[in-house]
Amino acid sequence: MIDPRIKAQKIMEEKHHPLLLQNNSEDGNAKQSNLGMKETWEEVKKVWKIAGPSIFCRVAMFALTIITQSLAGHLSDLDLAAFSIVTTLLISISFGFLLGMATALETLCGQAYGARQHHMLGIYMQRSCVVLFCCSILLLPMFIFASPLLKILGQSVEVAERTGFVAKWLIPMHLSFVFQFSMQRFLQSQLKTTVIAWSAAMALVVHAVLSWLFVYKLGVGIIGAALILDFSWWLSVVILFGYIVYGGCPATWTGFSRQAFEELWDFFKLAIASGVMVLLENLYYRMLVVASGNAGNSAVDALSICVTLFGWESMVPLGILAATGARVAIELGAGNANGAKFAAKVCLMTSLVLGLMFFLLVMVIPGKLATIFTPNSSVISLVSELALLLGSTILLNSIPPVFLGIAVGSGWQAVAASVNIGSYYLVGLPLGIFIGRVLDFGYKGIWFGMLGGSVTQILLLSVITLRRGWENEVLKARSKQILVDERHNHRA
Repeated sequence: MIDPRIKAQKIMEEKHHPLLLQNNSEDGNAKQSNLGMKETWEEVKKVWKIAGPSIFCRVAMFALTIITQSLAGHLSDLDLAAFSIVTTLLISISFGFLLGMATALETLCGQAYGARQHHMLGIYMQRSCVVLFCCSILLLPMFIFASPLLKILGQSVEVAERTGFVAKWLIPMHLSFVFQFSMQRFLQSQLKTTVIAWSAAMALVVHAVLSWLFVYKLGVGIIGAALILDFSWWLSVVILFGYIVYGGCPATWTGFSRQAFEELWDFFKLAIASGVMVLLENLYYRMLVVASGNAGNSAVDALSICVTLFGWESMVPLGILAATGARVAIELGAGNANGAKFAAKVCLMTSLVLGLMFFLLVMVIPGKLATIFTPNSSVISLVSELALLLGSTILLNSIPPVFLGIAVGSGWQAVAASVNIGSYYLVGLPLGIFIGRVLDFGYKGIWFGMLGGSVTQILLLSVITLRRGWENEVLKARSKQILVDERHNHRA
């Protein structure tokens, strides 16, 4: 059998492969390589068609937890502490890891959609559900044994017991991530993003009404609050599933298939790399609060507020990451190297502009942002002192999501995960601890050192992206699609 890479090379040279999209002519490539205003504006619209609903969905679904957490605070301080620990620790790990694993679909579905292998999208989605569900089961001990784990980590017996109790009732929410993230990526890859936003909006409205009625008015307690949160997440899953199965995706959903259970190991290897990549990205600056735990209550409160503000703002670059991954994967799958390169440039410019806007916002009104969380004047003053570090973090971290999106679209998540580990946990965190504790610059020194990890990440990802070459990524994507075609034809 001819090597798929050689076959793909011949196809690209002949320029007549039947899977190429109609607009993938040499003229189209030349046009897209020109950063003219018209072409840039058209690409910006394509990017925001994906990024806009993605950002809204993330913010809306994040708000479900915020609503429940605020209501838990009205029940008791113990309930608030327990729910906060579950969401900031257990749910964050589950969310980040499974969300990252689901980004493997952006690579596979995006490239298949670009190559017009529409029948494969539904199979990939089902394969994702199988792999992610198995991994979610492996994460269950984290919820089941939360209480003894927290006691080992030094948490008080009362809080640990209550946290373990709440954690068990949020297992359904944890399991919903498997299907939520898989279906979102499936729809996003074919640019069906409106339904993603609508499902999140409906879940948010229903959750707010039910939480107000049952928790605030009827006083059902922390168990009721947790069950309502579970229900709201599964409501969004049911909406997406109904749309997909009942006519929303006629070209890409052809029913349940046994092929979903084939090549699971290949999918797992790609998905696990994506999971590690996103999880390490999400956890890095959360480590700042842990590393600065002996700085005093006011400093820790101020750092917690800054990390929370950064977490909220990060919804925007994560949306850009999703858009970059989808656009690059579609163009590579279609054999359009210049189109993929052009899309990446537009995503980078868009993300930098947004990062600069948020940087200026933090620099101008840091105190007002802090008053959202606390009336304590000393904490507000410390947040204002940290404004430059917070703004710099936001600006610097507007760049990596684009490179990570390129990694997702191209399929080299494992390389990106290695870069994240090296930059953050072998350079940034040790450097921060050295500057902050050894050189005695305190928590500001720790943060400054951790920024060095972000700079290292940007430099490494820039070099790797430039050296890989867009034409080579097209050949890899096309050879992959040729293999899929041959297997499909063999089964037929």
